[in-house]
Amino acid sequence: MTSHRTEPGTGPTSLTGFTARGLLAAYEKGEVSPVEATRAVLERAEAVQGTLNCFVRTAREDALAQAAASEERWRRKEPRGLLDGVPVTVKDLLLTAGMPTLRGSRAVAESAGWAEDAPSVAGLREHGAVLIGKTTTPEFGWKGVTDSPRHGVTRNPYDPSRTAGGSSGGSAAAVAAGAGPLSVGTDGGGSVRIPASFCGVFGMKPTYGRIPLYPSSPFGTLAHAGPIARDPADAALMLDVMAGEADWRDWSQSAPDDGTRAGLFDGVRGLRVAYSPTLGGQVKVAPDVAAAVRGAVQCLAELGAYVEEADPDFADPVESFHTLWFSGAARVVQGFGRAQREALDPGLREICGIGARYSALDYLAAVDARMALGRRMGRFHTVYDLLVTPTLPVTAFAAGVETPGGAGSGTRRWTGWTPFTYPFNLTQQPAATVPCGTDREGLPVGVQLVAARHRDGLVLRAAEALYGAGVRGPAHPTG
Repeated sequence: MTSHRTEPGTGPTSLTGFTARGLLAAYEKGEVSPVEATRAVLERAEAVQGTLNCFVRTAREDALAQAAASEERWRRKEPRGLLDGVPVTVKDLLLTAGMPTLRGSRAVAESAGWAEDAPSVAGLREHGAVLIGKTTTPEFGWKGVTDSPRHGVTRNPYDPSRTAGGSSGGSAAAVAAGAGPLSVGTDGGGSVRIPASFCGVFGMKPTYGRIPLYPSSPFGTLAHAGPIARDPADAALMLDVMAGEADWRDWSQSAPDDGTRAGLFDGVRGLRVAYSPTLGGQVKVAPDVAAAVRGAVQCLAELGAYVEEADPDFADPVESFHTLWFSGAARVVQGFGRAQREALDPGLREICGIGARYSALDYLAAVDARMALGRRMGRFHTVYDLLVTPTLPVTAFAAGVETPGGAGSGTRRWTGWTPFTYPFNLTQQPAATVPCGTDREGLPVGVQLVAARHRDGLVLRAAEALYGAGVRGPAHPTG
């Protein structure tokens, strides 16, 4: 493994280790060109693909053409937007003009017309980002690990025998491995935060509606788009790009605002922080994970936050989440014929069968429980600015399986080991994972930061304070 550097400077530096902001600074000074950076990222993507399987496809010629156009704009001192020339990857659930969006499924025809960008992708393109390729997802993004009948198993850059997490596993693995400093993922129950935690990178689920979505997710208002990056400042930049414009295709989008970067470096002094290590004793957390998260919480206190151990005091909402999630999955395949259903991931086929048996009253009861949880968390945040928890109770386990052996809450489903993530999809709150150390095997651990709805900037500010204080994961396996 070569040394990891994230900013330009003296000495030997791999372009695959730069942050987006580092690349932009180097472009401005003429030290690096977008073509050089794009070529390096493409070479890195090709080098890791055989081991990690994090890409569905790369678009080498088109990416180099985009980079050449960016290089010319930088030569003229006329960069376009906030990410001109920065290599970016896109999860293969999001429409990307010129590239098929196969969603990990054999049921999706590659020959369909692919002429439209999802709103987040359109924002990246408008700001000059170079679109490198599409990253892997489980079939229709249904679970918290990344493997699919169509594209196989995606693996963890720190140990390829382990899972990268999911459902944005390809995106997180690509960023960690140096195949682009930024990736856009989606998160319906933890699908940005889970793989970001397992892969030792920063991932954020913003407030629902901040980043417009199109087509609408079959999982409804559980689903968010969000940035995956090497640090919070890059994620804030990317978030502002993806959320910067109104898009009429998403009727539920929040009103665009002035962005999240203002106050990013203001620190946490005076913030009221609740630390809930086990959600009131409901979650069994691995000792190495608990220790790393406790260290991050102590750092917040040392930085001037008022920290106390306090729980939001809600019962595990997994049954309500399952009702909404399984119903959404059933909706995905409602029009499928017998052959298409038989070709599905067996676990997806099983939950679709469950979801199809729920009644409208079952669904509305789950909505009622969701609204009650939202009110409870709203009240909680009148007392506390931030809630801090482990992102996950475990580190990355074996690749190719849905659950770690013997872990979780007794369920066979991925929700059994993700009890810290899906509640905040139900409540639509901003939540992020920050790398905060490793377990005894060198696998990354993440700490989760949660704030009240629409306080995305506060989550990023606290994350940046931790990052600036040296709370990070292991060196990225780039180079």
